[in-house]
Amino acid sequence: MTASIDLGRTQDTLRLTVPAGLRPAPEPEPEPEPEPVESSPRKGGRDRYFDLLRALALVRVVLYHNFGWFWLPLVFPSMGVMFALAGSLMARSLSRPALGVIRGRLRRLLPPMWLFGAIMITLQILDSWGPHSDGHPTWWWAKLAFWILPLSTPPYADGLPGFHHVEHTWAAQVIVPLWYLRAYLWYVLFSPLMLRALRRFPVVTLFAPLALCIVMNTFFADQEFIYGRVWETTSDFTMFGSCWILGMAHREGLLKKIPQYVLPSIAPLIMVAAFWYLQTRPADPTEPTDIESWPIAQALWSLGFVALLLHVSPTWEQWPRPLERWSGLVSLLNARAVSVYLWHEAALVVAVPLIDPLWSVQFIYEHFQWLLASPWFTLLVAIPLLGVLVLTFGWVEDVAAKRSPRLLPYPRRRRGRRRAGPLMGLR
Repeated sequence: MTASIDLGRTQDTLRLTVPAGLRPAPEPEPEPEPEPVESSPRKGGRDRYFDLLRALALVRVVLYHNFGWFWLPLVFPSMGVMFALAGSLMARSLSRPALGVIRGRLRRLLPPMWLFGAIMITLQILDSWGPHSDGHPTWWWAKLAFWILPLSTPPYADGLPGFHHVEHTWAAQVIVPLWYLRAYLWYVLFSPLMLRALRRFPVVTLFAPLALCIVMNTFFADQEFIYGRVWETTSDFTMFGSCWILGMAHREGLLKKIPQYVLPSIAPLIMVAAFWYLQTRPADPTEPTDIESWPIAQALWSLGFVALLLHVSPTWEQWPRPLERWSGLVSLLNARAVSVYLWHEAALVVAVPLIDPLWSVQFIYEHFQWLLASPWFTLLVAIPLLGVLVLTFGWVEDVAAKRSPRLLPYPRRRRGRRRAGPLMGLR
């Protein structure tokens, strides 16, 4: 560095002493190299494409838990998409010290879960759940620690007397979404190691979780009941681990280094393999096979689907005009993603006892029996309930993110923005 500076100074001195007419023509300056294409908008900005995918994933989860349509996970595999998006954002954050990043992720994740757990545990205790209802009392108290740090599935009651018009399995239904938080926690903890391995051995690192998933569920599937919680945690980790790492690879720009035709060629083949595997599984002839019941099929399908989404991956710093009308709702879902995910099952469960008394109304029973029995009516009742729950408890996400608590984080639309845009473009 010092030698180049001295040389520059010497050349400047020579120019001052040589007469103007004898100076050689200045060499043309080299053209600047093009800047590398980034996989995301400006540093710290939001990628609206990712926001849209996250919002669609949340909506799909709610619809699936209400209707149970087997084809929904095929049309849009929400879990794989959500893990891929989270892996991409985690890779971007790991440009900072890893310990601080992990601490920040836990700070955003755990407080909403703690509030959710405090309410659910209280309700279960009021419904006759306690230390003597689930094995040894000491073990019951010890398992409650998973509500503080969900390294394994937090405990809940499989069967309870139930409240008025509420089924005895209400706790098991409400706790269903917590497996995602458990898997997310493990991905966050292992992300520094996975990112380092991805940079050194990208192909091996990407497919290692998928390979483990295939081996576990092909040769050791009978060990599920023996290892219990360990198997459950490991199986979920391997099922979507490749999606998480693929999101990291997208953020690192690794997908742009391979020819453009590779991903669109390989991803459909992976999805075909998943569908073939699904069709060869034993199933009830009266019901279609649900991909979420088969880890290998779900892992393959999710990986192929996510690869196509990330291959397309436009970078939207602003909403495209056709989607602008949905920007407020999408932004709201992203600002309250954890709350919507945690509380949507509770809203669906509570909707049932609210509908049941209508069966005793003679006029409604005679003329609207079809409506009371429709799952669409359950969803119609559950959506405002979910809105009330998010309004009531969603502020915890703001506190966890060290923001000022907001009751409704719905973005205000700026007036005149579209009118000013063309003028700015002409300058």
